[in-house]
Amino acid sequence: MIVRPLLAALLVGGLVLPAAAQEPAAPPAQPAPQQATPPEASKEAAPPRPIRNAPSPRALEFAAYIFSAVNVCGYQLGTDEFEALLAKQNTRLADVSPRGPFGNRVMGIFTLMSNQMNLNREQACLAVAGEYGPEGNVAKNVLLPPGATPPAPERKPAQP
Repeated sequence: MIVRPLLAALLVGGLVLPAAAQEPAAPPAQPAPQQATPPEASKEAAPPRPIRNAPSPRALEFAAYIFSAVNVCGYQLGTDEFEALLAKQNTRLADVSPRGPFGNRVMGIFTLMSNQMNLNREQACLAVAGEYGPEGNVAKNVLLPPGATPPAPERKPAQP
């Protein structure tokens, strides 16, 4: 006899519990608005700032482009002209060289550019020579043909 009321209680409990579970729960309590944060906390949440005196991304890409042309096409680098172009971008050759502080970034870009140049080497080399070769339309004598010697700067004769 005890079994019947117990089974009835379980049956009613089984029907009531799913209905109770479907009722919307109370929304969680909203956190209290924070007071003004100290300056130290705002520094931690701020996005990272760029490195001071770091070369621009454009300068890194330019250096990688010239290094790729030297690697793929066999050109020689006209260092004076290359340094002058880097100086216009507020960058030094020592910064973008493979052992420089930004050399890893340049080498990553260099790898991608070299692989892309190798896919269509002949056209890429002609394009680079047209831009930065001895008669380049962007800058002259940054890339010199293999075996060429860089042109010597004109010297004025000493005046007596």
